[in-house]
Amino acid sequence: MSGIPVVIMCGGQGTRMGNTLTKKELIDIGGRPLLWHVMRIFSAYGHNRFILALGHQADQVRRYFLEYEAMTRDVTINLADPASGNSHPHVIFSGAYEHPPWEVTLVDTGLETERAARLAKVADYLGDDRFFVAYGEAVANVNLDTLVQFHEQHGKLATITGIKFRSQYGKVEANADGQITEFIEKPTLPYWVNGGFMLFETAVLNRILTENRENLDLERDIMPQLAAQQQLMLYQHTGYWQSMKTLKDALTLKEAWQKKRPWQVW
Repeated sequence: MSGIPVVIMCGGQGTRMGNTLTKKELIDIGGRPLLWHVMRIFSAYGHNRFILALGHQADQVRRYFLEYEAMTRDVTINLADPASGNSHPHVIFSGAYEHPPWEVTLVDTGLETERAARLAKVADYLGDDRFFVAYGEAVANVNLDTLVQFHEQHGKLATITGIKFRSQYGKVEANADGQITEFIEKPTLPYWVNGGFMLFETAVLNRILTENRENLDLERDIMPQLAAQQQLMLYQHTGYWQSMKTLKDALTLKEAWQKKRPWQVW
């Protein structure tokens, strides 16, 4: 498979989604699971080898990909056909593929494992190449070619994609007497946050494997170390980005796809 391997984190419990029986990454957005949209973004830039770090409700993700062909293409099933030479149905898939060939590796990385430790558990499938890490719940119209160029130019070990988003509250400025001097409804927050779409050199994985503990976290442990050693860079993305943490976010994504498809880069 061409391109850079992509690790997608799919092991979280999704507690803020409420009592939905569907795993968060598999919630339908425009006829496809959100996870499919994430993969489609990478595939648009030639990255077609995916390693999914599974945990909670792993059976749903496995079932989706094991049934992928039958659920996404035209299917002809010949039943009780003596010409087939056996008792199993003869299944023929037809119709065009929607994307280039994908290689999808499903790895059980544990229920409560932290993200860096999940990376350690998929290490055997990464080889000696740099690799992407993405969240299975966030989509963006990020230009991955430009991100890779940025990463190669700065020469550091890691790049994360930074995004800015609007506050859910209005901003009010007032003087000591209570006179309001400024009112801005839901302003853009002034700081960058980690939006995923991360690119790491193998040295980062080696560092994770050296520590080798179940509670080793990517954001709390590894990234602060990289930042302190001046090995972590920020790719600034000012386009569309949206994650799905709650049912409200799911509705936001569904509406956005129906109206503008803002993360469709394919």
